[in-house]
Amino acid sequence: MTLFPTLLELNFKAGKSGCKRQLTGGRSFIAEDIWIYIFFYYYYFISEFQLEGWAMSSGFQRPSLHQIAFCCLFIVCFLVVFFVYYTPEYNFHTLLCATEAEASKSNSSSEQQIISPHNETQGISVEAADAEPETILLIWMWPFGHKYELSCNVLNIRCHLTDDKSLYHKADGVLFHHRDLNLASMPKEPRPWFQKWVWFNMESPANSHPFAELNHSFNLTSNYRLDSHIPVPYGRLEYVSGNDTFQLPAKDKLVCWIVSNWNSRYKRVQYYNELKKHININGYGAAFNRRINNEERMKIISECKFYLAFENSIYKDYMTEKLFYSMQFGSLPIALGPSRQNYEDHIPSDSFIHVDDFSSPKELADWLLYLDKNNTEYMKYFNWRSRYEVKMSMFGAEHACRACSYIQQNRQYQVFHELNKWYWG
Repeated sequence: MTLFPTLLELNFKAGKSGCKRQLTGGRSFIAEDIWIYIFFYYYYFISEFQLEGWAMSSGFQRPSLHQIAFCCLFIVCFLVVFFVYYTPEYNFHTLLCATEAEASKSNSSSEQQIISPHNETQGISVEAADAEPETILLIWMWPFGHKYELSCNVLNIRCHLTDDKSLYHKADGVLFHHRDLNLASMPKEPRPWFQKWVWFNMESPANSHPFAELNHSFNLTSNYRLDSHIPVPYGRLEYVSGNDTFQLPAKDKLVCWIVSNWNSRYKRVQYYNELKKHININGYGAAFNRRINNEERMKIISECKFYLAFENSIYKDYMTEKLFYSMQFGSLPIALGPSRQNYEDHIPSDSFIHVDDFSSPKELADWLLYLDKNNTEYMKYFNWRSRYEVKMSMFGAEHACRACSYIQQNRQYQVFHELNKWYWG
């Protein structure tokens, strides 16, 4: 029995064209296969078994050619009809073609990855970003009535900012400015289950007051404090590489202070009153009846060797524009606020002078006079300029954008209890 296996093997080799049809949705067996199998199988069966085996038995009559042809035609017709209306799920061709198709797909995938892995990944990322639903942040009230642009493009954040309260039920987050809060202005309708309320405040605890009724109302906090959910300090230092272009502005004043909020109980006022006894201080602002605009502020600070960055109250992380303006405009800040260690959480230790470094205002004044006469020592306080630059935060706008970004990246349920204890102690 060698004829049939040989023909079957040849048929598999010749049947590769059938694989192509199978991969494109054709039948599992092509018509040529049926004719070849039936013809040779029947011929082999009749020849080997009937003509030899049966002829040996007594009384056997050899069938006529007419009978053989009729049987052959009958079987062929039956099988043709069978395979036209029934496609088996597994057969030799299906398995063979599936294997070849898998190999072909694998090779094609490998070639595609080798040719352009970056573009493929980039395409998937773009599609995923496009599929991500837009995050909506509702600004419930403008901080101090100050409006800003409803766009986060400058921070490279993709968010939908709005002040349209009709979108309340669709908004992913709602931003509330603490200094503009009152119980009557809060939303009257129930909060949607997915929505997060964001408490936003840049005033120190001494200059803002808690609401007992809202102690457990907010999900997130946005504040100058580094331990808030969405920290937005008044300013920050950003790393720059090889910044050797900085030139210290020309100085014609020794010590300057710009202040409007004057209160004799404030530590900064008490310290100033002692310090001015030992060194000349140029005072500006409403407290000195010398009001200035923003442009004049920048010019004055840049012309002073030292600037009194005295905060009106002393709290953790409370370092306002007084500190960052002096650094930005080229003056050496004299810090009065939280501890030196807390300042060093924000800026380099050799970029400022802290009043706590000295036992008395007179000792501080003596050090400032020394630096005035020793330029080499004075310039060491500006070494940070080769590594960093000052970036001021955008009041309101940056809080909104970063709150929206935070919500976008943190969809899980969040709640914040004891706001009053956390902030006011």
